[in-house]
Amino acid sequence: MMKRHATMPCMLRIEEEGGYMVTYGYARVSTRDQKIDRQVDALKGFSIDEKHLYIDYFTGVSFDRPKYLQLLQQIQNGDLLVVKSIDRLGRNYEEILDQWRFLTKHKGADVVVLDMPLLDTRSSRDLTGTFLADVVLQLLSYIAQIERENIKKRQAEGIAAAKARGARFGRPTIQRPSSYSEIKKAYLAGKITRRQAAEALGICRSTFDKWLNQDKRENGD
Repeated sequence: MMKRHATMPCMLRIEEEGGYMVTYGYARVSTRDQKIDRQVDALKGFSIDEKHLYIDYFTGVSFDRPKYLQLLQQIQNGDLLVVKSIDRLGRNYEEILDQWRFLTKHKGADVVVLDMPLLDTRSSRDLTGTFLADVVLQLLSYIAQIERENIKKRQAEGIAAAKARGARFGRPTIQRPSSYSEIKKAYLAGKITRRQAAEALGICRSTFDKWLNQDKRENGD
């Protein structure tokens, strides 16, 4: 009798949460300026409790994301994780696959990707379903990785083309005041110090040194 009573709370909890011990939701944005509402609204369609909703506002360059790590510590065998899109699990091909396998194989949890119905381990427990889900996952992860690499390539090509047209990047060049030559002569003659020369020109000492070095290169000194 005691053994039967010990299992009843667990059974009731499973029925209340749609057949799963706990349903978790995870959302991520790269910066706080990006809107998280669309992801959260989609996840709430699964009636996820607020305490089981994990949100990170950090870049996915690495997987050192505090809320995601907390989620990994909490999620257990029989739980369900819901994400809006597959790239919430990682920022490159290897990370996405690693996290998918860790969640489904090591943790024994189910995963639902709202934007891709085929990536739903609840309905792919047989061999064929698992195979199809793995193929779709690898294909989508590969495409996402290629797209990120293409974006970086286009950015690099755009910068190179802009430089070829004479565009300059970084801080604007400080123009030398008309008094520069006179103050420079006074400094080189030892009449004023480096600090005094920079103050007279209204610049920092490092800028004054930079101008002197440029003059040396141009004059072949």
